[in-house]
Amino acid sequence: MYKIEYHKQVFKDLDKIPNDIVEKIAKVIKELLDNPFPWRHKKLSGKLNTYRVRVGEYRIIYIISQQENKIRIMRVRHRKDIYRHMDF
Repeated sequence: MYKIEYHKQVFKDLDKIPNDIVEKIAKVIKELLDNPFPWRHKKLSGKLNTYRVRVGEYRIIYIISQQENKIRIMRVRHRKDIYRHMDF
């Protein structure tokens, strides 16, 4: 089982998202604990061990460390601007 860590920016991202969507995002993040490679994930090119998963119009960007069994959630934003805010 993996452990989840959150980048400090994620909490600011979540504050800007409607509560019903945040609940769906929380459910998907919880599912990542058991399987960090769900069928709807996609590896991001140009970023080492970095993936994204869709939640409606929103995207969760995360990094997997298999050696440490750790998932670090980096950003959660609307699909229209998530990739402009990947400054990690």
